[in-house]
Amino acid sequence: MKILYGVQGTGNGHISRARSMAAEFKLAGIEVDFVFSGRSKSDYFDMEIFGDYRVFKGLSFVSKNGQLDLISTCRKANLFTLFKDVRELNTRGYDLVITDFEPVVAWAAKRQGTPCLGFGHQYAFSHNIPRYTGKRLSQWILSNFAPATTRLGAHWHHFGYPILPPIIHSHEKKTNPDDKSVLVYLPFENSEEVMEWLEEVPNYDFRLHCKDIDPGVYGNVEVFPFSLNEFQKNLNECESVLCNAGFELNSEALQLGRRILAKPMQGQIEQLSNMIALDALGLAHTSEHLNSQVIQYWLDSSRVVQVSYPNVARAVVAWLQADNNITIEDLCADLWAQTPNSAGIDFTFPSDTQITTGHFAV
Repeated sequence: MKILYGVQGTGNGHISRARSMAAEFKLAGIEVDFVFSGRSKSDYFDMEIFGDYRVFKGLSFVSKNGQLDLISTCRKANLFTLFKDVRELNTRGYDLVITDFEPVVAWAAKRQGTPCLGFGHQYAFSHNIPRYTGKRLSQWILSNFAPATTRLGAHWHHFGYPILPPIIHSHEKKTNPDDKSVLVYLPFENSEEVMEWLEEVPNYDFRLHCKDIDPGVYGNVEVFPFSLNEFQKNLNECESVLCNAGFELNSEALQLGRRILAKPMQGQIEQLSNMIALDALGLAHTSEHLNSQVIQYWLDSSRVVQVSYPNVARAVVAWLQADNNITIEDLCADLWAQTPNSAGIDFTFPSDTQITTGHFAV
């Protein structure tokens, strides 16, 4: 089997998920060529596991002070380059194209008639799950950004639909986190403003990962550059995680059993929907706005929630090798059966006759 795998490079969640998949593909002896788009090649880091990967411009969004900037996003988009890359990328030499919300490989596969699996969190929204229902243009973009012939979504709960548990970086060692240490990852916020908030919560130590403040110790805040190893070390050592409402980091924090405060990027439909899901499931504290008072209240009053998700990446690779002998429903049922009920949440996957059609949108 030979696979072309496209990964959306905006943020680091898609890349983290792809790292887990790359490790399992390697163990299974499957040949995979990786394509990334959404950021400049110089902005990728710790990419050794992907081998001789390719980078395209693709499409991405622009944010400013925690808000999606639609005007700058449209100005940044280069549709001529996108169409050129789609035309020139040959997918016919592959048995399967996988897109983790990456548009170049998705549209190239559609144009050339190559089977394409849409794999990742965004594809869960093809079902009637908790979501933010405003902004019709954003809804349309979410549905059409990276088309696929088969969609395999992932979420913190199946909500009665054939949706996978999260694909999470494995932590082989048991962690013993410090209850006064907080990992902070808010890449779409103003870092200087974030620093001010954290300095006004002096009874906790914060480990802030960002790219626009020099690394070093500033009172109760230690600043780190973007680094996979440093980030994983801090995630293991901190009991609390303050982050945007992206999917992958929140999933990893839940797996480790961390207190979470998630703030969605305003105007970004996926993150607003994730906030709704976290609230509905009671998995994290959320807030549409941050300041020192919100952070202090969260740290003083929130609880730790842990959900033990199985090795989804390994199961998906085995499913791909099974050559359509296992249905998506059976794959999902097996994985959710390995997810113990916790925090008052029932993860039991329904039988075909029990799948709900209830309305979760708000």
